[in-house]
Amino acid sequence: MANNLPMESPVIFLMGPTASGKTDIAAQLVQRLPLEIISVDSAMVYRGMDIGTAKPDAALLKIAPHRLINICEPYESYSAGNFVIDARQEIMQIHAAGKIPLLVGGTGLYFRSLEKGFSNLPTSDPDVRKKLTSQLKNKGLEYLYEELISVDPESAERINKNDPQRIQRALEIFELTGTPASLWYAKGRENQIEYPVVKIIVATNDRALLHNRIEQRFSQMLEQGLVEEVKALRQRDDLHSGLPSMRLVGYRQVWQHLDGDCSYKQMINKGIIATRQLAKRQFTWLRKEENAHWVDSEQTELSQYLQYFIESRALYNST
Repeated sequence: MANNLPMESPVIFLMGPTASGKTDIAAQLVQRLPLEIISVDSAMVYRGMDIGTAKPDAALLKIAPHRLINICEPYESYSAGNFVIDARQEIMQIHAAGKIPLLVGGTGLYFRSLEKGFSNLPTSDPDVRKKLTSQLKNKGLEYLYEELISVDPESAERINKNDPQRIQRALEIFELTGTPASLWYAKGRENQIEYPVVKIIVATNDRALLHNRIEQRFSQMLEQGLVEEVKALRQRDDLHSGLPSMRLVGYRQVWQHLDGDCSYKQMINKGIIATRQLAKRQFTWLRKEENAHWVDSEQTELSQYLQYFIESRALYNST
């Protein structure tokens, strides 16, 4: 494939719920086609969080390098806006090298923001975030949610009252600008991607099988040392349980266990349930995707995946 691909050269989205086998499929594809992988995962961006995020190991990364993993510290804030900026840069570099970007992951908001653009929201402010984190720790999540209801009832209605990250972000936007976050989002989206997008969604039709995979993977994470990984993170002075990184599925439940809030067995059960709930939310998000090509991960051979990619020009020219 020649260098300097034209603007109509595509980007390929390989999407799917957690534990659907996306990473292994992508690793096989890049060995057969002129593709380079960009991770679309809000957890894999963090350094030092390898086991609980199911990050590709060194051997896999050697044959299938992933861009946009290990790019920030767990105490740092990383948003969909940050991802769009970073991903666009990586896409340009991959196209310039004569290859096609293969974006792989399960973070639907990142995919949507890259494809459709995003509202030009104010960037996070460390001082405001520190203040809100302190309020969360000392006054509780219910207090922050009540504050959000008072200043931005529309956002409060849209955001789950048990979602500290999104509640804090909405309050942060209001404190920085004096304008409710709901009004910022209503202004519309900017920076829509200029490349054709081919979407392939990998998912099994057997929900019981997915649940079994989730259970097996969580057990494997524990065998690999997830508890020890969280113990090491807890020893750092710059990390605490209120951070978005420490509230990720798996990390949150292990942290609670180490705090003495639940037994080891209860932690396992909570972790598995939380991961299943994550997969359910991802399915809900994926069903709203337009012009997506659904593939059953249990019934489709690699050759068929390859065929989808080989025919991608016909796919995106037809949309």
